[in-house]
Amino acid sequence: MTDPIVETTSGPIQGRSKRGVHLFAGIPYAAPPLGQRRFMPPEKPESWTEVLNTRRFGPAAPQVASGGLTNATEVRWSEDCLTLNVQTPALDNGDRPVLFWIHGGGYRNGQGAIPWYSGQSFCTNGDIVVVTINYRLGAFGFTDLSRFGSAYENSGVLGTLDQIAALQWVQENIARFGGSPGKVTIAGESAGAFSVSTLLGCAQTRGLFRGAIAQSGGAHHTLPKDAASQVTDWFLAHLNADDPETLSEVSAEAILEAQGATLRDLESGAGFINKLGVAVAPFYPVHGTPLLPVAPINAIRDGVGSSIPLLTGSNRDETTLWGYGSVDAAKLERAARTYGAEVPLAVYRKRHPGTSDNDLLIRMTTDHMFRIPAIRMAEAREENEAHTWMYWFCWPSRAFDGRLGATHALEIPFAFNNLNQPGVDVFVGPGDLPTAVAEEMHAAWIRFIRDGEPGWDRYTSGERLTYRFDESSELLADPDAEERQAWEGVR
Repeated sequence: MTDPIVETTSGPIQGRSKRGVHLFAGIPYAAPPLGQRRFMPPEKPESWTEVLNTRRFGPAAPQVASGGLTNATEVRWSEDCLTLNVQTPALDNGDRPVLFWIHGGGYRNGQGAIPWYSGQSFCTNGDIVVVTINYRLGAFGFTDLSRFGSAYENSGVLGTLDQIAALQWVQENIARFGGSPGKVTIAGESAGAFSVSTLLGCAQTRGLFRGAIAQSGGAHHTLPKDAASQVTDWFLAHLNADDPETLSEVSAEAILEAQGATLRDLESGAGFINKLGVAVAPFYPVHGTPLLPVAPINAIRDGVGSSIPLLTGSNRDETTLWGYGSVDAAKLERAARTYGAEVPLAVYRKRHPGTSDNDLLIRMTTDHMFRIPAIRMAEAREENEAHTWMYWFCWPSRAFDGRLGATHALEIPFAFNNLNQPGVDVFVGPGDLPTAVAEEMHAAWIRFIRDGEPGWDRYTSGERLTYRFDESSELLADPDAEERQAWEGVR
């Protein structure tokens, strides 16, 4: 079979075909952000006339491996990273729904080429076109340099602008790949879900997508302008730079080193208030910028994105992925005090007698970082009669003697129906693959992308219906209600 060729708005590209699906990888959606473009908004890519080889994925954005389970090894990266990947069942006028996936990684790591994000099953089982993207990360994508003038007024949201540029590319080109520009659903996990929620609360994205899926991430994860300015102070000091020209000339490696030093100076660990006085990490999107005038959760409460159906939720044991070392009662109470959670902690102790301090901390930080923000986003949307569906992923991993439980990121290969992809076995653990759970979750995602609803009743503050995915899935009304209520009034 001849490798397929598609004529995009920038020029012709050639992909490859396998198992009935066409893949085009490493397609430039913006000009390389190099030199003077380094801390500038994305620009249109230059056109080409010769056929561009897009059989291989492009490099990731500059990053440093975290050493964790989901990001243990170094990746091939380059500042020339603004590319996307398209998988499609057919190159015709199929007018198919489109899944636009934004990778996670704490805004510091990750790429669209990760095998867990393969769209093969969405293409073959759902007749859906799948797009995955790269975008600028860390200091490259989220450093507020507005002190250097109006040209840098959106420098704190460059990674978000990259995502918008990729969505605009989809609007202009996806029909050439058998997809419909009017049927785009944005989705992502962790920082990808933060991104989805931010785009949902951004007025400038109107018309770029019709649905949204936020897996383990809400609309509370942006930095206020004053905190972002402090991050910039530390970053520039470590880089020994005080002007835009120096910033455009230093090496990418030096920027990554300064980024790492800044993180070490300011962070206090997952789930804790850092030295900026906020629970959001340095080098996150900045609100108080022209693109994000207010925090996304406030924009959503004001009605932005209310016409977009949203599927959102979290995993039962998110923060087991990081762990907290040796946890005793003193450490648990100190953690609760850092973000005013003394009342929730008392409720968790009452509701779970005999539970270890470590497990109580996992429950509390999981809710604070992921479950409660998802609920608050749903509640904010309800004020404007928006349609929202809630899920709760509870299938427990068998890995490491079951210590992970339903940990952070575990649901990704279930939603994509990719249990056989490399690395999934480490998370799932020994025994038969939970194929039935994956097929059920995948089918719900297909329904939402195709029809705008996942197959169960909507979430409202009255019943708080939440679909629990597990070996025996079911629709629940207000699960863990006492814990949820304990967070009312806590930031």
